[in-house]
Amino acid sequence: MKALILSLAALIFLTGCQESPTGRNRLALVPDAVLADMGQQNFEQMKQQNALITRPDVNRLVQCITEALVVAAQTEYPEAPMPQSWKVAVFDNPTPNAFALPGGKIGVHSGLLEIAENQAQLATVVGHEIAHVLADHGNERLTQELGLQAGMLLIGLFTESEIAEDQIQQALGIGAQLGITLPFSRAHEEEADLMGLGIMARAGFEPDQSVRLWQNMARASGAQPLEFLSTHPNHDTRIASLQNQLAAARSVFETVPPANCQI
Repeated sequence: MKALILSLAALIFLTGCQESPTGRNRLALVPDAVLADMGQQNFEQMKQQNALITRPDVNRLVQCITEALVVAAQTEYPEAPMPQSWKVAVFDNPTPNAFALPGGKIGVHSGLLEIAENQAQLATVVGHEIAHVLADHGNERLTQELGLQAGMLLIGLFTESEIAEDQIQQALGIGAQLGITLPFSRAHEEEADLMGLGIMARAGFEPDQSVRLWQNMARASGAQPLEFLSTHPNHDTRIASLQNQLAAARSVFETVPPANCQI
């Protein structure tokens, strides 16, 4: 195991940075086929272990929105690797949430349908999840986690005292979490927000509804943890960032036919 982690560390140093679809430097070294298999297995397991919404009208709505966004994503980010197929499921879960897995698997919680007041607000979240997949954020997070483990292992190898090793690893774990893992996760969220905004506008969903959706989320969630201790931007930061990009998104929205997924 140590040899594997050290080999990965060497590979990270030798490979250098890649670019995300927005031009952000990143490392994503896990083979796509491996991640796609992991995503498929986890998605099937989640569907077996959690109740699904079977109402045809709800599933048609979510499927229609997803299909429109995927087509728009191909236009907006033609160079980004695109899964061969996309699957979406609606889970019977009251939390207003959604998630994306590598390989084009998207889950939507029924609680999100209560928060989203219209199809454009629902498209805000689904577009955000599609952006996570296109930007390969799952790969980047896994590469990052393996890199942190390699760093901790290297410190352990060169530390003679077991007590010192424990203390250093605990300190590095805290430092790594606050200094690396969480900020990168916020960077992923911010990138997915802005990519998702462009995708929903290209698909014909009113981009201003993205801000209204997060305002609804803010009212529903109440107090949030301090931003530097959270993997997600706080609502005010997220809303301000989206508002700064609305003019560009509106200019795209005005050139395409309005989406129509009302079923």
